[in-house]
Amino acid sequence: MTENVASTDPTEILLDLLDLSDAEGARTDEDIFVGTSMKRPGGRVFGGQVLAQSIVAGSRTVEADRAVHSMHGYFLRPGDAEAPITYGVQKLRDGRSFSARRVHAYQNGVPILSMIASFQLADTGLDHQDQMPEGIPDPETLPSTAELLEGIDHPVAREWSSERPFDVRHVGEPLYLKAPEVSVAQQAVWVKTFSKLPDDPILHRAALAYVSDYTLLEPTLRKHGVAWTSRGMSVASLDHAMWWHRPARVDEWLLYVAESPSASNSRGFNLGKFFSRDGVLVASVAQEGMIRIPQ
Repeated sequence: MTENVASTDPTEILLDLLDLSDAEGARTDEDIFVGTSMKRPGGRVFGGQVLAQSIVAGSRTVEADRAVHSMHGYFLRPGDAEAPITYGVQKLRDGRSFSARRVHAYQNGVPILSMIASFQLADTGLDHQDQMPEGIPDPETLPSTAELLEGIDHPVAREWSSERPFDVRHVGEPLYLKAPEVSVAQQAVWVKTFSKLPDDPILHRAALAYVSDYTLLEPTLRKHGVAWTSRGMSVASLDHAMWWHRPARVDEWLLYVAESPSASNSRGFNLGKFFSRDGVLVASVAQEGMIRIPQ
């Protein structure tokens, strides 16, 4: 695939993005795959898309019974949404229970993302988890992004409200248009795809990585009274780590709670957890982002 995704259905867009082509005959010490991008205001590739596609690429090089359980990646350069992305997967190790893969996402001959991911055969053992926060309102009682941004004719507002594959509903004040009234370094959002996805667990784990990049920097912004529309602000994800603890479907509501333990040197550090609606902790994430606010 070399063309940008053209579907207008958000869920179909996500499935198209995660349907990488296998570049037969292009292997050296890497397995090569190619992915498309969705056009976005500003022309940059969404970081969560590159994470998700990298996970799909890595997953295609391991045995089907080994699921990704962790990844650590660095965003090295901004991606061009008008150009295809080549994914090179290097097989680092295949053990009895675990497999390790290095995935590079390339454009114009240089990497835009470097990731190492680990895959595991299902096993049994010790089991415990943090508890889901109490008192969270149901997602059906909260306004959707489309409702919050209704009537605003701007490319970014259109992307947020109708072009993203996920329904995102903030618990409390959203940060789309104005700074929060309360300065705290925590937040919670409900997320799910707009339509049902196939049962393939690789798709659901990759899609969870995709949506994990949407709001993870917001606790830092919230702590300092900053909205996404703050004039002159510059934001970029620097790295991303994720751990999948238990199976989950991303076409069912998941609660994404996040906090920012620290911000310094124009970097905000954020931690997040995904809970299923019945309280199961399904994944944890960490990310540091560059956040520059004009004086």
